[in-house]
Amino acid sequence: MDKFFLTAGIPASSPVLYRQIRFSAGDPAALLEFPDPKLVISEARPTLYCRSAERNRVSTTLLILRDIENERAVSSATVDYVASPADFSPAGGLSGDRETATAQSAAEAFRRYGAPEVTADRSLPLIYAEMLRRVSVPIRCDIERGIIERRRKSAWEIEAVRASQHVTESVMASVCTLIGTAPADTGGVLLHEGEPLTSERVRALIDRRLLEAGFMNPESSIVAGQKDGGDCHCLGSGPLHRDEPVIVDIFPRCRTSHYFGDCTRTVVNGTVSPVHEKMHRAVQEAKRAAQRTIRAGVTGEEVHRAVIASLEASGFGYAVPGSDEAQNEIRLTHGTGHGLGLSCHEPPLLDFGGPELLVGDIVSVEPGLYSKKYGGIRIEDMVVVTPTGCENLGEPISESLTWT
Repeated sequence: MDKFFLTAGIPASSPVLYRQIRFSAGDPAALLEFPDPKLVISEARPTLYCRSAERNRVSTTLLILRDIENERAVSSATVDYVASPADFSPAGGLSGDRETATAQSAAEAFRRYGAPEVTADRSLPLIYAEMLRRVSVPIRCDIERGIIERRRKSAWEIEAVRASQHVTESVMASVCTLIGTAPADTGGVLLHEGEPLTSERVRALIDRRLLEAGFMNPESSIVAGQKDGGDCHCLGSGPLHRDEPVIVDIFPRCRTSHYFGDCTRTVVNGTVSPVHEKMHRAVQEAKRAAQRTIRAGVTGEEVHRAVIASLEASGFGYAVPGSDEAQNEIRLTHGTGHGLGLSCHEPPLLDFGGPELLVGDIVSVEPGLYSKKYGGIRIEDMVVVTPTGCENLGEPISESLTWT
């Protein structure tokens, strides 16, 4: 049976939808795909809304979104037709709620063009399924739809991530240098412009520098001193201190390309203790072990196990988060890495159960060691998977604990 597909959401915040249409808007939108490549969508008023440029079509795509976005979408969106919800208003009229109206319109369009069933990916908002049910069009969820396509990054996407990583690393280097060279008061609290240098102040500096570079932080950067660094995802708070490790993790999105960068470094202002030095060497070696293992055909789990084996050889290892061992020992408590692209975290995982890696996968490599007593050490770079290995998408910048 020929398939009818539906993708929906808010393009500005839905990487699944944005990747298909390459058009950003802040209101709900629905992308409908019809199996007939020669289908003419008459309701879309071709003189205004039909894309004039022909493409080598295997299907026909229709983008339904708010009317004030229609002309902009015609010139930018990678679709065949653009329409507004009013073009496919059901007999009872449209809701005054924009998302509901868009879902009603999508359901009505499928009904008019005879869809016997609609297939959607895992990200579809439930309101669309409900509106299809109301017009007696069955819907099926294909949980793998779009996943492989997003993982196999094109040459353009790889360069977009490389550009984002370059900016991320540039901000990282400046921030680590700031922390690493800051003066301290008599109690060991780091200072900046005469005031305590806190996690919050460093995050604000990161945000400003990213904003100036055309980037945004959908989530806060991590700036975690020793008291917070034992929790791998703790944002960090309060003053930073001499002779203690500070984990800095920056993962911003480019406002132009929408692609993310992601980088982590750990910096010590002052003297590096023997324990932190040993942890740091172990993390560096584990990162190299991961990068030696990564190539197309290897599983994410194999990469993760190579990291664990390397950490065990250094006298550390892995512990399940929340376990007694994780609470009382110095251990890795998370996966080795994650996919990155239009989302900061997307498939595949370098972790237990991680899938076979594909050419074009972009993944983080970020082993770390954590302790309630000693804090944490983490280093992270982004790599793209190749047939024979992986390529670092960064410069790369220094992995040293000291930035002077």
